[in-house]
Amino acid sequence: MAGQPMPGFVTRFAPSPTGPLHLGHAYSAMLAHDMARAAGGRFLLRMEDTDLERCRPEWEAAIVEDLRWLGLDWDGPIHRQSPHIEAYNARLEPLAEGGLVYPCSCTRGDIRAALAAPQEGVVHAVYPGTCRGRSMESRQPGDALRLDLARALTHLADADLSFLETGPAHEGCHRIDPDRARREIGDVVLSRKGENFVAYFLASAFDDADQGITHVIRGEDLFDFTPVQVILQHLFGLPTPVYHHHRLIRDEAGRRLAKRDDARAIAKYRAEGATPADIRRMVGL
Repeated sequence: MAGQPMPGFVTRFAPSPTGPLHLGHAYSAMLAHDMARAAGGRFLLRMEDTDLERCRPEWEAAIVEDLRWLGLDWDGPIHRQSPHIEAYNARLEPLAEGGLVYPCSCTRGDIRAALAAPQEGVVHAVYPGTCRGRSMESRQPGDALRLDLARALTHLADADLSFLETGPAHEGCHRIDPDRARREIGDVVLSRKGENFVAYFLASAFDDADQGITHVIRGEDLFDFTPVQVILQHLFGLPTPVYHHHRLIRDEAGRRLAKRDDARAIAKYRAEGATPADIRRMVGL
């Protein structure tokens, strides 16, 4: 049934190959790997490479090399999202037929920002509804597709929009408040026609279901975006996994480590003579 946790334990590490693996992502990968192995479950590796402009094969190769150096192994082949972008977009057709999405011609920069994974400290701007009310027949090349959240929530009025969180900061069952979702989420972009763009959280929701992911283990900076994925899971009849949002690895000033912080890249620690055990100690594992 849509919205219900799945049996077993299958998790994944899903980096975007747009830069080197850094200490924060290494922590996430090791934690997910360790939790899966401790539970006798499966650990998968997925490359979320839908940003065709920024993702590079050399970054993927470097990430894989660092993960293997850390002693991590995964079950099955690496799954890459980029070959499936057209398939993701095709799965939006039922929403279009049901009047739950609409075309949007707002600026390309705005759309690209909306399609990207959220970043800590970046405020999510709720779309004011400029293009809401447009019919699908009016869609032009380059238009994005936005979810009509109000209609979607009406469509899901009888659904149990909730998810189980096991992370230390938000542990418990969280029920999605439709009014709060309208205020704080709004009409999110799902894709952009003609440019092979699909939203991070949409592709992730499809892949989590297709790969049988039962537990999503990721940084707590993504916690606030979980309601978007839960709503999409219900709209598409997909199961809702258990979520575990872990603490973030921060620098001495308390800032979250990011890919642009090359000083924390695993490759640099390796070059300086660090061992996998040293990396584990650095992140508290």
